[in-house]
Amino acid sequence: MAELQLKITGLDCVDCARGLEASVARMDGVEAAELQFFNATLKAKGDVDERELRKLIASLGYGVDDGDQAGSTPADEPNALLGFWRYIVRQIETQMALIAAGVVLLSLLFDGLGFPGRLVIGLQIGALAIAGWPIAKSGLVNLWVNHTFNINFLMTVAGIGAVVIGEYAEAAALILLFDLAEALEAFTNARARGALSRLTALTPTHAIRLEGGQEDLVPVEELAVGDRILVRPGDRIPLDGAIVEGQSDINQAPITGESMPVWKDPGAEVFSGTVNGNGRLIVEVTRLVADSTLHRIIEMVTEAQSRQSKSQKFIDKFAQYYTPAMVILAVLIAAIPPLFLGEPFLNTAETRGWLYRALVLLVISCPCALVISTPVTMVASLTKAAREGVLFKGGIFVEALSQMKAFAFDKTGTLTSGEPTVVGIKDLDCQGAAGCDACDDMLALAYALERHSTHPLAQAVVTEAERRGVTDCYPAATELVTRGGLGLEGTVDGRRMTIGSRRLFQAEHAIPPVVDEWVAQAESQGRTAMLLCDGQKVRGFIAVADTTRLDSHTVVQELNGMGIYTVMLTGDNAAVAGAVGRTVGMKDIRAGMLPGDKQQAVARLQAEYGRVAMIGDGINDAPALASADLGIAMGGGGSAQAMETADVVLMADDLNKLPFAVRLSRFANRLIRQNIIFSLGSKLVVAVIAFMGFAPLWLAVLADMGVSLLVTLNGLRAMRFRVKKR
Repeated sequence: MAELQLKITGLDCVDCARGLEASVARMDGVEAAELQFFNATLKAKGDVDERELRKLIASLGYGVDDGDQAGSTPADEPNALLGFWRYIVRQIETQMALIAAGVVLLSLLFDGLGFPGRLVIGLQIGALAIAGWPIAKSGLVNLWVNHTFNINFLMTVAGIGAVVIGEYAEAAALILLFDLAEALEAFTNARARGALSRLTALTPTHAIRLEGGQEDLVPVEELAVGDRILVRPGDRIPLDGAIVEGQSDINQAPITGESMPVWKDPGAEVFSGTVNGNGRLIVEVTRLVADSTLHRIIEMVTEAQSRQSKSQKFIDKFAQYYTPAMVILAVLIAAIPPLFLGEPFLNTAETRGWLYRALVLLVISCPCALVISTPVTMVASLTKAAREGVLFKGGIFVEALSQMKAFAFDKTGTLTSGEPTVVGIKDLDCQGAAGCDACDDMLALAYALERHSTHPLAQAVVTEAERRGVTDCYPAATELVTRGGLGLEGTVDGRRMTIGSRRLFQAEHAIPPVVDEWVAQAESQGRTAMLLCDGQKVRGFIAVADTTRLDSHTVVQELNGMGIYTVMLTGDNAAVAGAVGRTVGMKDIRAGMLPGDKQQAVARLQAEYGRVAMIGDGINDAPALASADLGIAMGGGGSAQAMETADVVLMADDLNKLPFAVRLSRFANRLIRQNIIFSLGSKLVVAVIAFMGFAPLWLAVLADMGVSLLVTLNGLRAMRFRVKKR
């Protein structure tokens, strides 16, 4: 199925954008249409006639940006007032409105000089026609195509109604004020889009490829995996890769949100979009443009717009009924008092007629402010979080994080560094001296079993075996079988061997009392013990220790201070788990848990506390991450799997970002509540005043477009969110 993608211009509000989306979806040959408001991208799937699609877009009052739009964007202009002026003078509708404003001023001057009233009225109607024609055309086409009322149609009816009752100057002023408010709203939304587009601007377009001793500047799309590129001091790194030659400090803030540069040596991974420091680097490309970390972040943040929060879904559904209900109410207000109560239909010298009051209700019946109240806040929050190294997969997860009552933490790689090391080996035949042959032999057997495993404990064994030079003593184990998180079995030199936890060995092997004592002592010191059976007897144990992250205690204490219940779920033994849990300040510690046990623990926490988040490495503990209300993965910068599996990803493997993400989520939800209350409250107040006959048409415009502008600006505050330092 073919897909056509166009960049749309002239999108002023979310409600109007959805009208365009619905119009495109009804076209012949279009099987699906999606219009993302905040990056103004329209995607139409199916057998789409591009010429007809462009004609439809133009008929509805919008345009298509083919890349030839001149001038800076509102997001690029540091001075907001100057940026607004430059923005509106480029808009055709606003140019016509400025001409109309001049005509109105001329009519007022003629009226003051005593010119004939017909001339003055003619000028005012002319100004109304000049400024109102684009509005009326868009509103009527939308009504014809979509059979719905949008703000342009409602303003057209209000303007015509004002002319009918003889309020020519007010009708012209109404449309001019609406044009100005529309331009302000479009300018503000364009700045909001700019916040998202600045992420895209981080992507380099060219790279210096090294080939045959030559340096060639080529588009990044031409690079292949394995190509070598030159990154000069101060350059932005074009693609993900590994350093082959050189050393430098790398500013990784665009990807991970880290405030300080990170020193990189040969062999270290670097990400596209990050900035090289003072060193000259030669980098080997490891991922193409479409697979790069920065591209995946931009893609996920863009797609996240379509994953609506519950409040946004409710508002969208509410808005479908709000406008028709208000239109019906306006008709009833215009008809019932004059027909049944003898009230004036048109304006009198003493009071405003009920037709005028109904026109005011029509103006405030568009749900623009209400509909924009949530998405602008969510997009600002998603973009801010991405800049700080926190990747939310959608607005629904921004909303959800603030509602979590309990956080369940995996231990290894989350609360600890995830890089355990062997700190002790003891064989039954140990001679008690450094370089003990019996202990080295047991380590060699363990290496034969663990050499192909990616588990952190296995990697500790592999590293120690390589350090001691015992990697060639035995062939690699065959017929390997994992024991459900408890250990590993395999055949080495024809013998069936096992390496695993004390829990596994207590159930299946006879542990010599002295070995059991050694293991108990090691575990009491917070170490993890792995026992080994060589097929005939339990030989001894290997002790592994994993250091606690320096920031774990601070982070857990912050979460506890927010009223969040913190619990650690680990497969490690109770002694080790207790030592780590007490160090970091966990409220609850649950040890000796298999993956299935962790899933059940999450279910019990949900029953007790309601909504539960699980924090892990995004690779292990998949059942628990899946069953939690929110899955949070550590270290997405180097793990594609973490980015794909979790709802929220801490890109820099930095646990400090977790309290920030919670506070940002809570702040965003406060902004949304403020916007919803203000949007509905202002319309209710104006509706009451209009019913009483005290609200002029210009006040209704302020209540609609002005409030839309205010809630947009309020939602954009999420872009400037900062955690207050104590």
